[in-house]
Amino acid sequence: MKKYFIHRPAASFRVDYEKDLNPEQHAAVLHNAGPALVLAGAGAGKTRVVTYRVARLAESGVMPENILLLTFTNKAAREMMRRAEQLIGRNIAGLHGGTFHHIANLLLRQHYRLAGYKQGFSILDREDSRELFDACIAEVYKKDSVLPRGAVLAEINSLAKNTEEELGSVVTLRFPHFAEAADAICRIASLYEKKKIDLNLMDFDDLLVQWKKVFEENENIREYYSLKFKYILVDEYQDTNRLQADIIDLTARGHGNLMAVGDDAQSIYSFRGADFENILRFPQRYPEAAVYKLTTNYRSTPEILTLANRIISHNKNQFSKELHAVRQPGDRPGLVPLRDVFEEAEYVASMVMDMNSDGTAFDEISILYRSHYQSMQTQMEFQRRGIPFEIRSGLKFFEQAHIKDILSFLRIIVNPYDEISWKRILKLTRGIGNITASRIWDLLRVSNTPLDALAGASSLVPRKAVEGFNRFLELIGSLRDERYLSSPSAAIDYALRHGYEDHLYTTYPNAEMRIEDIEQMTRFALRYDSLETFLSDLALQGVAEAESGDAEAPEGKVVLSTVHQAKGLEWGTVFIIGMNDGRFPSAKSLRTDDEEEERRLFYVAATRAKEALFLCYPVSAEDWNNLGLLRPSRFIKELQPDSFEEITVEDV
Repeated sequence: MKKYFIHRPAASFRVDYEKDLNPEQHAAVLHNAGPALVLAGAGAGKTRVVTYRVARLAESGVMPENILLLTFTNKAAREMMRRAEQLIGRNIAGLHGGTFHHIANLLLRQHYRLAGYKQGFSILDREDSRELFDACIAEVYKKDSVLPRGAVLAEINSLAKNTEEELGSVVTLRFPHFAEAADAICRIASLYEKKKIDLNLMDFDDLLVQWKKVFEENENIREYYSLKFKYILVDEYQDTNRLQADIIDLTARGHGNLMAVGDDAQSIYSFRGADFENILRFPQRYPEAAVYKLTTNYRSTPEILTLANRIISHNKNQFSKELHAVRQPGDRPGLVPLRDVFEEAEYVASMVMDMNSDGTAFDEISILYRSHYQSMQTQMEFQRRGIPFEIRSGLKFFEQAHIKDILSFLRIIVNPYDEISWKRILKLTRGIGNITASRIWDLLRVSNTPLDALAGASSLVPRKAVEGFNRFLELIGSLRDERYLSSPSAAIDYALRHGYEDHLYTTYPNAEMRIEDIEQMTRFALRYDSLETFLSDLALQGVAEAESGDAEAPEGKVVLSTVHQAKGLEWGTVFIIGMNDGRFPSAKSLRTDDEEEERRLFYVAATRAKEALFLCYPVSAEDWNNLGLLRPSRFIKELQPDSFEEITVEDV
């Protein structure tokens, strides 16, 4: 059996670890050496354990330069190092701490030749990468095509590298809209890789790819860094991808002094390439690993933790553990069925106002949801009532580019002299830029009937844009029909399905999320039977929002956020809205058998709450062409009835 040893200091420890840490934390921090997996439950003091572990190593005589601390933000690493320095009372500046990409950059600056690069290589940011892909598309394909644009290609290429999957497979499985163009995408990606080498450029993903390559192809270099980084700590290990896990294993080979800290129950980023199997199979890759479980939760009441434990208990693939509360008992979480999304928004807004009147600061309240589109009605209702709020899941609903695009199609039907909207939608056609859009507008603005004059603009359109412009003409012609003037919901849906949906897929990596936003707007527009009234109300809403300004309210602002963006945060009161099958869990996850990750996402949402938790779901929903019933989330149905208190609107 392999033996591991840790350095011992000449003097006694300065930090009182037994006093500062609970028994679970203490055991993990004082782990002697060799591999260890620390399963840190929500609110159980994960950051504290990592910080004290760094302090423990430094006090034990380990030189700071022999410690490697890998985190998912450089800020997190700096904060942990700062706290560790405060604990032991001396500088540990030699410690290598930061993101995988940060450490990779430092290493490759020394070994660029082994990676096939020249000295002084440049690093492409995301925008640079997108532009280089666009240049490759233009070089390979001279005519307009259905190929995705640079931003989408960069996303596909990045996902393939981080998951270590074939590019063609990633296209087929993750971007099926472009399955027929997989061969062309592979050719463009190959040109992109060649250009980077020729131009002495690396993108963010290359930093990790080349780090692994250098270690795999140069055993002496790998051994040097394995000896240098004698103790490795990895924070948020459940969020690592396959490439990162391989790098960690290569670096730790030989000494095995690797401490991976994370929570399998909070692994929710597979869409970014994170591999849940990394943490799940850690004990298989390191059979001698000690496993420590942090289950003492300092955040939530016992009632909230009971519900959270029951949520995650239904997952088969996990390390079993139960969170235990330190806080005093409180109220059971509330389960609130509501008529529809409008009543849901009204209920949440009323509760927020009542809580604030009773002394709860706005910034101690959060509204969480599975997908950004679910926040639309809540945003509108908060705005009407003057409740201060901030969006953590993106822009405010009507500030988003795709929402502005769709509304611009509708605006020129109602007001054909709207120059801003005309130029916006004209430039959505590939091959039409600022100059051509301005020429077309010059033709339209002098006409008494701009919509009729549009057909005469065909002669102004470049040859490569003719096909797309003809489709644009058909769309505008159809939207002029009386049935769309009296049904804004149907008009929005028509614009989406007749060209704009394809534009989203070719332009944005998150096209499906944007489509969900637009579909949500079609439901909101069902309240209107006039396109003009609908647009006027939205405009007035925007004016009211602008007049209210962004000044900080005395009690802060209510946070509206997706669960993904809320991970790591906490609030006194949390409302989780849209708890319906097909919404949470999402429809896509049900198609792709990702139910366990969705359940982990629900667990993360529930454990953000400290004192009060409300689960809300509408029982009916309208689309522009039908009315249907919504099922409560299967995750709610899994819970025992004593996990929550059912609340009706009349109770409030």
